[in-house]
Amino acid sequence: MKTYRPFAASLFCVLLLAWTGPSVLAQGTVPPCGPAGQLAAEYSANVGASARCFELRMYTVDPAQVGSGDFNGGIQELHQRFREDEAAMFERHGADVIGVWQDNNRPNTLIWMLAYRDAAHRAEVWQKFAADPDWVALRSKYNVPLSAPQVFYMSSTDYSELK
Repeated sequence: MKTYRPFAASLFCVLLLAWTGPSVLAQGTVPPCGPAGQLAAEYSANVGASARCFELRMYTVDPAQVGSGDFNGGIQELHQRFREDEAAMFERHGADVIGVWQDNNRPNTLIWMLAYRDAAHRAEVWQKFAADPDWVALRSKYNVPLSAPQVFYMSSTDYSELK
């Protein structure tokens, strides 16, 4: 993972939005995100010309399903899955993994952020990831029951330190 200057205040605002605003489910349509030139006027006014598409994902383990059916793990196994190879897989397929966090308000929730050139690059990365046989094996090894993920798409502002 790459190291960036501290952006705790920005992340706090994003997480606050995550708690209060609507999210887009992973299976839903990905809204345009990335450089200002690829966005509708209502979104592009404050977005940088070289902004990337950021994706904040929140995965919550459903403890009631741990150990039932094919599910073989909880939050510790989810963290191990990321630690072992999931985050690195995304980087191999072209995404920048900005960070992975343990939610301190919800012990069964993992939060992570990725960055892409734009929405088309995001689609390309996810397509490669989904087809990766290593992902199939890793998911089987750490089959964790997750609620529908909360997903937020963002473009950095023209004045943000994180581009």
